[in-house]
Amino acid sequence: MSEDVLAKGKKVGFFIRMQNTAFHRRFLQDGIARGLDEVTIMHGWIMGYLHKNEDKDIYQKTLESNFGIGRSSVATLVKLMEKKGYIKREAVPGDARLKKIVLTPEGRATSLRVKSTLDAMEEDILKDISKEELDIYFSVADKIIHNLDNQKSEGKE
Repeated sequence: MSEDVLAKGKKVGFFIRMQNTAFHRRFLQDGIARGLDEVTIMHGWIMGYLHKNEDKDIYQKTLESNFGIGRSSVATLVKLMEKKGYIKREAVPGDARLKKIVLTPEGRATSLRVKSTLDAMEEDILKDISKEELDIYFSVADKIIHNLDNQKSEGKE
């Protein structure tokens, strides 16, 4: 770990949390202004993914693996999004147990509003950040995710 970061008492986990909080707060503010007050950021990302992949069959399992979230969380998200009218589940020919997830017309329209909101936020986020700085950020963020996903916390203090 960088001596400068340690000397200043800065903690990476704290800054990750601050970024996450700021991002969600901004999405909520911008979303309300654009009539998206009932859409969570995760709903928006899922609708965007479904919209971008409308030519493919998307299942609950697909969302689990692509978003790195558990089975019960995805089940809850899908039920709520279906209740709100953003998505529907359709039977797959040949397997009555399997249901693909598709956007409704309302979900497609909402997805476009979410994308517009996120695109505007992305533009603001990247203000005054060079391509080189962004490359470094993504490289470090990838390493942090790898470290968090692949290291045991047992015995570490």
